[in-house]
Amino acid sequence: MTKNFSSTANLTTQEQRARLLELLAKKESDVRLAPLSFSQERFWLEEQINPGSINGLSLTVRITGQLNVTALEQSFTEIVRRHEMLRTTFVLVNGQPMQSIKPAQPMQLPVSSLEHLPATMREAEARRIVRAELTQPFDIVHGPLLRTSLLQLDTTDHVLILITQHLVSDAWSLGNLIQELGVLYEAFSKDRPSPLPPLPLQYADFARWQREKMQEEVLEREIAYWVKQLSGSSGVLALPYDRPRPIKRTTLGAREPVKLPLLLREQLKALAQQEDCTLFMVLLAGLQILLHRYTGQANINLCTVVANRTINDVERLIGLFLNTLVLRADLEGNLTFTEVLQQARRTTLEAYDHQTIPFQKLLEALQAQLKFERASLFQVLLILQNVPNPDIKLSELNCQRFVREMDFQSDVELLLSLVETPEGLTGFLQYPTDLFDASTIQRLFGRYQILLQAVVDNPRQRIGVLPLLTEPERRQILTDWNNTDINYLQERCLHELFEDQVKRRPEAVAVVFEQHHLTYRELNQRANQLAHQLQLLGIGPDSLVGICLERSLEMILGVLGVLKAGGAYVPLDPQAPPERLVYMLADAGIAVLLTQQQLLDPLAEFSGQRICLDVDQEFDLGEHSQNPTSQATLDNLMYVIYTSGSTGNPKGVMVSHANVARLLAAAQAWYHFDEQDIWTLFHSYAFDFSIWELWGAWRYGGRVIIVPYWVSRMPETFYELLANEQVTILNQTPSAFSQLILAEERAATQHPLALRSVIFGGEALALQSLRPWYSRHPLQKPQLVNMYGITETTVHVTYRPVELDDLENVPGSMIGRPIPDLQVYILDRLLQLVPIGVPGEIYVGGAGLARGYLNRADLTAERFIPNPFGTRSGARLYKTGDLGRYNISGDIEYLGRSDFQVKVRGFRIELGEVETALRRHPAIRETVVLAREDRSGDKQLIAYIVLNDEAADGSGEMRSFLQGRLPPYMIPATFVKLDALPLTSNGKLDQRALPAPDLDTREKEYIPPETPVEKKLADIWAQVLQREKIGLYDNFLELGGHSLLATQVIFRVNQVFHLNLTLRSLFEEPTLAGLALLIEERVLEEIDSPTKRE
Repeated sequence: MTKNFSSTANLTTQEQRARLLELLAKKESDVRLAPLSFSQERFWLEEQINPGSINGLSLTVRITGQLNVTALEQSFTEIVRRHEMLRTTFVLVNGQPMQSIKPAQPMQLPVSSLEHLPATMREAEARRIVRAELTQPFDIVHGPLLRTSLLQLDTTDHVLILITQHLVSDAWSLGNLIQELGVLYEAFSKDRPSPLPPLPLQYADFARWQREKMQEEVLEREIAYWVKQLSGSSGVLALPYDRPRPIKRTTLGAREPVKLPLLLREQLKALAQQEDCTLFMVLLAGLQILLHRYTGQANINLCTVVANRTINDVERLIGLFLNTLVLRADLEGNLTFTEVLQQARRTTLEAYDHQTIPFQKLLEALQAQLKFERASLFQVLLILQNVPNPDIKLSELNCQRFVREMDFQSDVELLLSLVETPEGLTGFLQYPTDLFDASTIQRLFGRYQILLQAVVDNPRQRIGVLPLLTEPERRQILTDWNNTDINYLQERCLHELFEDQVKRRPEAVAVVFEQHHLTYRELNQRANQLAHQLQLLGIGPDSLVGICLERSLEMILGVLGVLKAGGAYVPLDPQAPPERLVYMLADAGIAVLLTQQQLLDPLAEFSGQRICLDVDQEFDLGEHSQNPTSQATLDNLMYVIYTSGSTGNPKGVMVSHANVARLLAAAQAWYHFDEQDIWTLFHSYAFDFSIWELWGAWRYGGRVIIVPYWVSRMPETFYELLANEQVTILNQTPSAFSQLILAEERAATQHPLALRSVIFGGEALALQSLRPWYSRHPLQKPQLVNMYGITETTVHVTYRPVELDDLENVPGSMIGRPIPDLQVYILDRLLQLVPIGVPGEIYVGGAGLARGYLNRADLTAERFIPNPFGTRSGARLYKTGDLGRYNISGDIEYLGRSDFQVKVRGFRIELGEVETALRRHPAIRETVVLAREDRSGDKQLIAYIVLNDEAADGSGEMRSFLQGRLPPYMIPATFVKLDALPLTSNGKLDQRALPAPDLDTREKEYIPPETPVEKKLADIWAQVLQREKIGLYDNFLELGGHSLLATQVIFRVNQVFHLNLTLRSLFEEPTLAGLALLIEERVLEEIDSPTKRE
């Protein structure tokens, strides 16, 4: 069979048919083994890795009339005799999967009578039996792989159940089987012989011929085309999952029935004809655009299947022939629909010309040459059936489909299957239930229909503006979820409201620092004196006064004094580098600087007026102690805070009195702040969280505890401060709160806390980080609240209380709804509203928007844009650079910075997803993942980890842990252990302080195998992979292993250790250490098994 092996490479179709017949003539009748076809090989490997993941093909039919059961049974017997594939199983021979073809035997058709049940119960019981039968797995080693049975409800009412394993059939085959069954039943029920002609060949002949034809030369030519076609498109589609990927994905799926109406179908066909395309190409272009709009990605890979029956002699065979093709779209630039359609036409026709390469071979080549992941190709599948699945027709009987809706295995993430019917285009959208909800899938197909309707109305539209929302959905987002046009505008500035508190409660303590405090009266009088002095220096509305002071009572005095003078303050953090301080002083045009003696040297370059509040200020409570007359109005600036800039220089954000006053008024309905509240000023006054801390207290008559800088860096000491001062309102970044949780855990004495609210801001909140807190505070006292905001939108934008149930039921970081005088929109890059559940950039509008950037009109125009949805003249939106998405109830999930996505070796990676996976390791308390470049410019992922246990295993074990949870391209190259994550003075993660490992000199840690099992397993790997040295934490896949080589490894492991491991074992434990440990566990189980002891 192997001679002339290379002679079929360039044969014509007629010559190939002759070669097939020659192979058939040479075969011996007693040959029981045959190689797998390439399609079978792919499905067999998938079945080994994920048992039960390959859907069976099923047909359940209700048969009414006088059924001849004997004739039906004879029909199945003849079909199985004719088609060897239906009596084939799959076995391993020397580590290679083979077809094992059994001799033909009479077919038994089991009949189960339900007549003993009341008539009203029979149909329900029949449906229960059918569903149970359809979910039964196949034994591909022992068979059978065709199952038939019959339920008898009464003498003229039956249900036929027919199921085949996909390894032995495809949809075309099911049609062949149904057609033959009808013909044979009609003949046998009338005692006539089979009218069907003999089959010219069997599936095993096709498998041999395919492997002979697909020789190295042909493979290389076809692979070269596909590698070129798919180069540069390796990114996995960022589909909008409802839930994070579970640690181990199941393949359980469901099918959502879908339909495109008849009129739309005819319009699509007319468009196809007009553009010299097929209906499939139009549907393909539409789906590519939908996924582009959903993901924001320009390179879209979709798959489709072809029947792969290019030779007439195989058309009537039952067997697995289908092949998968990858169709790439490059949607860079805002193309028109017709441009995308013509691209889809070219891509599809070229793919058909190169359809002979088996998908499994293509996957192996792409993984080796382009480092592709299977998921990056096989995520979305589009099928347009040529004809509907044929209905079974049995002579003189009425046959109707019985059960259609079932749970399915779904190894792809989206499978859209459509077929032309009298109603239009009908079919289903199949999806994995551990990633998507049914409502999400329904909405997705609804968007598809809206998009297709838009392109038939105007195919020349740009794809970026094609509608995806109905008018009711637009109203829901624009009006219902942004019904926030409440006016909280105050009549007076905050320092004037502070003066009201002085009148109400003059002797109440306003501020505490270490062992010192000031009452409202004392603080007001001292601030008045400073304000009068500043006014004499020309400070008035919109005048900027620099403040560079350590945390102290003088710092608070400076802030209040500047505002009372009518000016605006520019906080300068003394911890900042001198060069940065000098830049900000110059950029802001500061003429007057409030500081202290010890900071004069770093500020030596400043040439303006300096006032050292710790030396120069003498407080005479008789002179200038009355409130000054301030000319500042709500529209004037209150402060300018500098934030990081993309150019390397910070940029000043100008915030007005009105911005802050309306924030505190709006939040009062939620928090009910009052004079009994005690706040901490935990954050640097150069961080806008401090505005909320300071004025949230004073606006409502509360007390502020200034946290010394050294205390803010020592969580244990800060925990004691909270208890000793009986603090009620705490504001924290999630990073700082994580350290506080740890401090409380480790505290020798648990102190009773008076907290009633803990308010998060400044960073994304990982809900799982709160689990230790809730284990000690289960009654939700204090109430935890997550608030999202940016300096440019005045501290806070949204509000969402955290509930204990959120830890189990809420994915991601939910930030809730906008404050009632702000609007939040989630838009794509063309400022189009994105659908529910789809990520986009967060834009904020409303009364909280800052005036803009100081001296940066260009940047202000770039980031503060006209509001395309606004009804008021001059309304603006702020472009945050943050990503988010709506959930079905209108709450917003924060997805991180848009620049928090990185590309490593062509793969787009969400760093937060890697961090989430790492946090699931029991030894890891905190982690952050960054992408850093080596000298060659290649990016690599670095994971910084803080461990719960110093004795926890090292980077090899961490890498092994992730390998079962993330694709290889998302595994960090290096793990760096830290005692704690560094924080900025604002309590945020300080990325710049993270140590940079030397990626250029870093060598992969080699640990030799030690135990007998490890050494033997290393020998097996070395033989199969043809490598000399295998390390304990080496990864089989990273060493060049693929599915077929994995099959050989598992075969040898089972032989050597007398086990029955499955192929999936190696993919779940891809490191030598992990697989060796599994082998040891299984060997011990065998030894301890009672049957073994007997």
